[in-house]
Amino acid sequence: MSDLRLRTIRAFSRTPSLRAAARKHAAAVSAAVPEQAEKQPRDPQMPKGHSVVDSAIYCDGRRVASPDSLAETYGELHQAPHSLAWIGLYRPDRRELASLAQEFDLHELAIEDANEAHQRPKLERYGDTLFVVLKAARYRDATEEVEFGEVHVFVGPDFVVTVRHAEAPNLAAVRRRVERDPELLSRGAEAVLYAIMDKVVDGYAPVVAGLENDIDEIETEVFRGDPKVSRRIYELSREVIEFQRATRPLVGMLEQLRGGFQKYGVDEELQRSLRDVADHVTEVVEKVDGFRELLRDILTVNATLVAQQQNEEMKSLAIASSEQNEEVKRISAWAAILFAPTLIGTVYGMNFDKMPELHWQYGYPFAIGLMALVCGGLHQIFKRRGWL
Repeated sequence: MSDLRLRTIRAFSRTPSLRAAARKHAAAVSAAVPEQAEKQPRDPQMPKGHSVVDSAIYCDGRRVASPDSLAETYGELHQAPHSLAWIGLYRPDRRELASLAQEFDLHELAIEDANEAHQRPKLERYGDTLFVVLKAARYRDATEEVEFGEVHVFVGPDFVVTVRHAEAPNLAAVRRRVERDPELLSRGAEAVLYAIMDKVVDGYAPVVAGLENDIDEIETEVFRGDPKVSRRIYELSREVIEFQRATRPLVGMLEQLRGGFQKYGVDEELQRSLRDVADHVTEVVEKVDGFRELLRDILTVNATLVAQQQNEEMKSLAIASSEQNEEVKRISAWAAILFAPTLIGTVYGMNFDKMPELHWQYGYPFAIGLMALVCGGLHQIFKRRGWL
């Protein structure tokens, strides 16, 4: 669509005297494209360089147009002033975000946050526009790890812009859900925000179940004495902390939304739906807090069990060392006893002619008696000292 045509459409839709004609044109568009109203969202796996996952215009809760580009979306939205545009982007570049900022008057700080991933969950209001950052999570059974995603949502009076930097959450499922419920979608942009938040919070339930199962396995490994359990406790604790960072801010965010119900005239049914989401978030946060405390206790118990095991091993080593010392004493005592006759026999076994008592008649009995006397004396000494 040319720039001249876009400027003409914008002027047409923003001129008070022509708004009635715009409404008639929107009704005509709705009647003329019934097939487009039932069109399903495009597959999220888009070609490279194409960040628009899906873009749609809704009137009275039904899809009336599915533009292929941001420029076409702007044009269709201006042709139907009372409609709602939902633009879904996946890893957009700065030019696309700048185009959205110019068209919908988005704050530069919010655009900067949307351009950079790894933001913490938060809710900011810039005039009539809400900027929401949500952290999705999903549990990987194969690796027993929690994978985190991120979605940035701009909510205005007549538009919703979602920016994803990861595969999760699956917003195509959210879009199909709200399109199957025109009554919900007809409540405006806040209904889309509710559906997205509900999807993200519902995705926490499998993560909680997976973490709970991991903790049960760790408890078994701790009391079984698995030497690798300490590392697993630490890794799981890091995942629980990261999950806690993703879920805990939602409590304050939902409180902020509830505080603006009356001021911004939020539909009563949406208020009840958001309160239900808040209840689920509170339940998840309480469980995650319990997981963190439980892992801390498990780590303490594991350290105690390891210390006890080490003490038992040290005690066993001490007993073995003591027994070894006793054996050394016995061996040393007998070695000393046997050394005495060996010494005497060695002396008298030397072949010298001139030696005292060498040719003595009682020399042999005297040598044997001396050996017995020395051995007996040493035996008594070692026995008194407990070596024998």
